[in-house]
Amino acid sequence: MKRDATRRSLARPVPLARPVPLARPVPLGRRSTAALLLTSAVGVAAFGWPLLASPGADLVGHSADAPWLFAALLPLLLAVVVAQIAEGRAASGGGAGLDAKSVALLGVLAAAGAALRPLGAGTAGIEPMFFLMVLSGRVLGPGFGAVLGAVSMFASGLLTGGVGPWLPFQMLAMGWVCAGAGLLPGAAGLRGRGELALLAGYGAVSSVLYGTVMNLQGWPYLGGMSSSVSFVPGDPLSANLARFAAYCLATSLGWDLPRAAVTVILCLTLGTPVLRALRRATRRAAFDAPVSFESAN
Repeated sequence: MKRDATRRSLARPVPLARPVPLARPVPLGRRSTAALLLTSAVGVAAFGWPLLASPGADLVGHSADAPWLFAALLPLLLAVVVAQIAEGRAASGGGAGLDAKSVALLGVLAAAGAALRPLGAGTAGIEPMFFLMVLSGRVLGPGFGAVLGAVSMFASGLLTGGVGPWLPFQMLAMGWVCAGAGLLPGAAGLRGRGELALLAGYGAVSSVLYGTVMNLQGWPYLGGMSSSVSFVPGDPLSANLARFAAYCLATSLGWDLPRAAVTVILCLTLGTPVLRALRRATRRAAFDAPVSFESAN
């Protein structure tokens, strides 16, 4: 009788546990989304306002406004972090959202990105930093990605001595690159070659768009250029955009395409182990687990 009962118990199908979805260290809720949208709106205005300037606008007089943008960007990024902390605590029943573990991972990835940037600095646009930012944004989500991109670019600017009026614009642009990677489809189920192809394609497009957007930071303020590629205040938007496209083709495309090629190659060759390591670190850290204290008795 005991043998039959044992056999019947062993023959019963054991229900499989449902896979736990991958936790993201920085949750993206309503307040975080609102803060990110506000930051992006300020960035779009900072990049694009010269395109709507009147013919008599003093663009040269505003070319040194980067410190003001930097001063506005820091509290906006702080607002994103504060919103994510509040939403993380609300979602986890009092546990930390952006806690010490999240800050530690942010610091490690930002340091790694800052260390990768000088490897190809000044060499035909070769920047291995982009592939790490794309993969980190993919695994850790748009909220974490936006903060990581901005912090990484700021740290790399300090490391390479690249602190100047372009730095706040670089922080915004890299934050957009990382956040966009976190918004790509298939975050829960797409794996393997399909995911690598998606990330490689996004890395190529975002690498070119990054260079294009960064051209907007300085192109309207450059003087003494040929009228076929120079900005003309007060001209129709379509005419200035056509000149801007010609300017990008003539100047930065030789740097943007190698950056895109390097990002694609690194995503396809190193993407699998890097994605696995990032997901393992996130899973072991258990960012969304509420903190509880038990009595020693």
